[in-house]
Amino acid sequence: MKTTGKLYLIPTTLGDNEPLEVLPISVKKIIELINTYIVENEKTARRFIKKITPKKQQSSLELFPLNKFTDRILLPEFLEPCLKGIDVGLISEAGCPGVADPGAEIVKLAHQKNIQVIPLVGPSSILMAMMSSGFNGQNFAFNGYLPIESNERKNEIKRLERLSFEQNQSQIFIETPYRNNKMLESLGNILENNTLISVACDITLPTEFIKTQTAIEWKKNMVDLHKRPTIFIIHKE
Repeated sequence: MKTTGKLYLIPTTLGDNEPLEVLPISVKKIIELINTYIVENEKTARRFIKKITPKKQQSSLELFPLNKFTDRILLPEFLEPCLKGIDVGLISEAGCPGVADPGAEIVKLAHQKNIQVIPLVGPSSILMAMMSSGFNGQNFAFNGYLPIESNERKNEIKRLERLSFEQNQSQIFIETPYRNNKMLESLGNILENNTLISVACDITLPTEFIKTQTAIEWKKNMVDLHKRPTIFIIHKE
């Protein structure tokens, strides 16, 4: 009886740094063995694989694109190699597959098809931001993107602030990088003065910036986050 292939969840770097500076050798060993991948972006995935294993022939790679343009009807086909006994790697655009990432759909489907899912160790900007915030690491929530419309955004920020206070729960969210400065400005203006805001920017990169202070302190000491990958966390004590 043919053995079913495994689905390996392969983390990538959070920016343009050397992969093996932030990834364990186990990731390199798996990439050396696997030629079939489900990827968010084919060009960046090939570049990442080449950095990890320069000797691997690019022509040997079979890549299935999984992003917002992918027809979801095709997803079962991406796991067909596993059913034929071939191991498949799932690669995110940045960080860990399946976390704030379309790869979660593939992982769910793999479980439905009884395909073994193996997560590999790597950087998660969400978790690393939470680690470095000083906030409640036993009760936190990731909220993705907040509404764009100003009134809806204001209401959501106030809702998250109340939730944080009532449940002692740290509230994590992200913004489109070119709107980061506006987000930080909005947080300073909308939140109560003593509500804590943690900003984690360019995590693992030479330009890394991580700081936690109150809303009133942020209003006095703004920082330029324009087009820099940033995680925002608020906590109301």
